[in-house]
Amino acid sequence: MNRQDLGNTMTVRAKPGLAAFKTNGQREDEGESRMDPYVGLEFDSAEAAQEFYNSYATQIGFKIRIGQLYRSRVDGSVVSRRYVCSKEGFQTNSRTGCPAFIRVQKGDSGKWVLANIKKEHNHDLDISGEVRTPTIQRKVIPAPKTTSVVSSRTGIRSLEDDGPSGVIDLKRLKREELEAEPRGEPCKGLDFISANEAYKFYYTYAANMGFKVRIGQLFRSKNDGSITSRRFVCSKEGHQHPSRVGCGAFMRIQRQDSGRWVVDRLSKEHNHELDSPEDAGRKIAAAAKGFKEELSSGLENLDLLETNGGLSLVKRDRGSGIGSRWYSVLLEYFQSRQAEDTGFFYALEVDNGRCMSLFWVDGRSRFSCTQFGDAIVFDTSYRRGSFTVPFASFVGVNHHRQPVLLGCALIADESEESFTWVFQAWVRAMSGKRPVSIIADQDKCIQNSIAQVFPGTHHRFSAWQIVSMEHENLGALRSMDEFKFEYETCISQSQTASEFDSAWSVLVTKYNIKENAWLKEMYKMRKSWVPLYLRGIFFAGIPVDGSMKSYFGTFLTSQVPLNEFLMRYEKATEHHREEERKEDFNSFNLQTVLHTKDPLEEQCRRLYTITVFKVFQKELLESYSYVGIKINIEGAISRYLVQRCGNGDERNTVAFNASNLNISCSCKMFEFEGILCRHALKVFQIMNIREIPSRYILHRWTKSAKYGILRDVDSIGGSQDFKALMVWSLREEAHSYIDAGAASIERYKLAFEILQEGRRNLCWQN
Repeated sequence: MNRQDLGNTMTVRAKPGLAAFKTNGQREDEGESRMDPYVGLEFDSAEAAQEFYNSYATQIGFKIRIGQLYRSRVDGSVVSRRYVCSKEGFQTNSRTGCPAFIRVQKGDSGKWVLANIKKEHNHDLDISGEVRTPTIQRKVIPAPKTTSVVSSRTGIRSLEDDGPSGVIDLKRLKREELEAEPRGEPCKGLDFISANEAYKFYYTYAANMGFKVRIGQLFRSKNDGSITSRRFVCSKEGHQHPSRVGCGAFMRIQRQDSGRWVVDRLSKEHNHELDSPEDAGRKIAAAAKGFKEELSSGLENLDLLETNGGLSLVKRDRGSGIGSRWYSVLLEYFQSRQAEDTGFFYALEVDNGRCMSLFWVDGRSRFSCTQFGDAIVFDTSYRRGSFTVPFASFVGVNHHRQPVLLGCALIADESEESFTWVFQAWVRAMSGKRPVSIIADQDKCIQNSIAQVFPGTHHRFSAWQIVSMEHENLGALRSMDEFKFEYETCISQSQTASEFDSAWSVLVTKYNIKENAWLKEMYKMRKSWVPLYLRGIFFAGIPVDGSMKSYFGTFLTSQVPLNEFLMRYEKATEHHREEERKEDFNSFNLQTVLHTKDPLEEQCRRLYTITVFKVFQKELLESYSYVGIKINIEGAISRYLVQRCGNGDERNTVAFNASNLNISCSCKMFEFEGILCRHALKVFQIMNIREIPSRYILHRWTKSAKYGILRDVDSIGGSQDFKALMVWSLREEAHSYIDAGAASIERYKLAFEILQEGRRNLCWQN
């Protein structure tokens, strides 16, 4: 199948009834009979299995997509395939995460056998009974950019030269222009003289169809700052307000070299009912009158005022997507918590007298941040589904490699102002501490807020969002085995910048996607998502190709009501803290079995938590399968080539300084995860190093990390961080001390005497 073929919807032959299949995959006409899939069913090929499942799906009432494939590690051939319901996953608003699928596996005989199946769907099936040609849903590859004029079908042409700037000049959109008759439907390839003209066309089309539009995201050139792309979206896009339902309908236009604007991406599917049919002329006339109302809720935060028959832009007040009842309930909860926990911190954003975003964090999380706030995840899972409240959380990784809560927020609107305020509130709560790295969404407003509040912090894009954008922007290319293999190899296997650049160039040239706007933008931002550029930055070992599970997981579902929110929030928090207490107990009271007599293993068992020690132990055991060859000496620094025995392809270079025992490896595992790699340990063995230098055993991974048992300023990262850590360590200890001392009058007296004695001893230290 060539790339041109993939641009079209793939169809398979249909009969009045489903063709039943014999167990060898050959068809047998049996009228209206139907053969359900079952484990053990055989096919001559994967394509035969696909056609069978597609025909079955057509009669049952759903559509299918091609899912994952699995390759042999021996020769790279495809050995297993999944075919899934078209509503599998959550990459678009029309998908519901449906679990229905079949998986076929290639046997030794060459036949394909149905190995796994799940028939249950989590959505209504189309049981209308009408006979349809079975189709497999595929995304269409974006058409190559062209400046050819195709808008003659619609008759759209502006009498004014609006220029190529991309600025939507709403003053020039006169009432009579908006009252014009609809001029056709949008389609890919449709071109316009200006962005104004495109917006006018989509606005009129929307009014005729029964929905409203907003101005969505825009993208600018990094060279001259000019607008290169604009999105116009359904007014019900997003979840910033209760009236919005995450509608996926939109039209995106792209500026061409000629200065014209072409529709390069389009979705007409709405997830809500459109207005009831009515006279088109009356609807279009009403559109201009309602223009101000529709645009006032737009992402541009603009109001429109009518002046001399035209429309003028004015800055408007921001709106909040948080229900008014939430503020009173949460503020009452915060005040009660603050009375119990002196370390509890909360903040409320107020804009022109209106309540906006909220942030809160308890004393336990603030203390955790002093130890585990170096690598954080800003989790905005609410943006992926129809959540009743825009709840976000800051999550870190504790010394057991478990998620640890570092703060929560309700985001009033998805504006740069909201995200900036939330990040600033987090910094205030954490006594000015800023993370080394943060994993967050790619959106421009979040990028700008992170750059402003966390200068020097490395922003890594969320893996789920990248996968979602790949499906949206690469379309059917993602279903091509060859492309998928080359694309993933380029991203995950490149070891140097030049190697990545070369592989990327070959890829976009071979598949004629050099002009794909999304790929061009992602290449510019490669340091925020390509593993090669992230290895040297500390992320506490959070995998580059994935993220931690949501801290609140199933505790806070998308439709959790207000009266259950706080109860579930506390239940989730207590669950994770109980899991942490269990691991603390195990680390102090249980011992992992040693597998070698290497003193390094004994040293790390004594210091690390059980979970982290097992990671180190695996690296140590693997090091015995490697050999190290000295390749260079420069003064006290020796360089070794370390490679796996019998596998010359897996090579890494290790630099070792004999004068101060500094060591570094090209794999960058220590920099990324904070644990020495097998390659460095191999060189330690060669040099007969009997003890790992303290700087290579991060305090955050040790048993004593949670309890703030400190060693020196250098181990924490600076005097300011050290002071904050001492304050929170003492405060956490004092909190437990007060609880124990207030249990009875006798304990209170004893606790008070001990405090007085301790205070006298501290005074003597001066």
